[in-house]
Amino acid sequence: MADDDAQRTEEPTARRLRRARDEGQFARSNEATGAAVVLGAMAMMAYMGDLWFNQIAKYFASGFTFDRKTLDTPTLLPAVFGSQLTDGLLMILPLMLLTAVLAIMASGVTGGYHFSLAAIAPKLEKLSLLSGIKRMVGAQAAVELIKSILKFGLVAMVLFLMLDRHFSALVSVGNMELGPAMALSGSLISESMLWLAGSLLLIALIDVPYQRYTFLKRMRMTKQEIKDEMKDMEGRPEVKQQIRRRQREVATQRMMQKVKDADVIITNPEHFAVALAYDPTSDGAPILLAKGVDFTATRIREEAKTHGIEIFAAPELARALYFTTELDQSIPEALYHAVAQVIAYVFSLAQVQPGVDPMARPVPKIPKAMLFDTDGKPLVPEAAT
Repeated sequence: MADDDAQRTEEPTARRLRRARDEGQFARSNEATGAAVVLGAMAMMAYMGDLWFNQIAKYFASGFTFDRKTLDTPTLLPAVFGSQLTDGLLMILPLMLLTAVLAIMASGVTGGYHFSLAAIAPKLEKLSLLSGIKRMVGAQAAVELIKSILKFGLVAMVLFLMLDRHFSALVSVGNMELGPAMALSGSLISESMLWLAGSLLLIALIDVPYQRYTFLKRMRMTKQEIKDEMKDMEGRPEVKQQIRRRQREVATQRMMQKVKDADVIITNPEHFAVALAYDPTSDGAPILLAKGVDFTATRIREEAKTHGIEIFAAPELARALYFTTELDQSIPEALYHAVAQVIAYVFSLAQVQPGVDPMARPVPKIPKAMLFDTDGKPLVPEAAT
């Protein structure tokens, strides 16, 4: 077991954490829940304490007061006691509701809110004596024991200090009238709860990050588990489709970034767009930087307008380049002349001087073998051979 834990050096994947949640395993801190409940109860008592203790004093007084009819008819006593019990429960009902809500809210602070039928389903391993002994003597059990001892010690110390501080007041309660005695008791209880809540809050602030750390440590995986998980995920059709879609998005984004380096955009003019770059100082042929149809073609044209790149409409040439040339590749030799005409025209536009007529717009001639329809099929049958 120790060797297995030593091999778990990798952080858990999102899939591992999701499966753990589905099985009812997630970080949770009972100390945070306890602190929230006590703090909520303390706040409620601070707000409603005077009213409650005055009402409790009345209930005590009425509980020991009986009319003649009740004394003569003992069968009425259960109804009287039931009425007093109902009044007491209704009085503390807001406190019960508040603590219930706080307990639910605090339970999700550490690991969120999850509902799993697997967590409450019966498991045979829980009935195993050996598993029970391991849970009792394991490292986790030792940590919980230390936490319990520290928590008990801290709470006991707070209560001892409170008793030592207010011992004389506690002794004097027995000599007071009911009203003042209840008021003093309420004050002492409220102060004690304040210090108790502070100690529980301190414990919770330590326990919450500890529970998260231990949970993530328990969820760690070996390198082999990560490899197996990746193989399993990549083998699923929906994951493959998502990966391919993401790859296409990344490739398109990378291609769009190259449009700004183009010298000309040759279009269909609506359905196809091809971006070409040419370096006059080199002996190489023009390079195809980007190409696309429909939506992608529109994006290429918009990007070209943003950077002031010339857009040249030549449907046959655009289709020929699109279907015969891959990204970052040189154009086919058969299209050299047609593309040279376009590039010469675009370069001449940048050198036009006032009073000088620009170069006539060329009409590129495309070899029959390079003529394609919008579906990429050769228009001349001989071109297919």
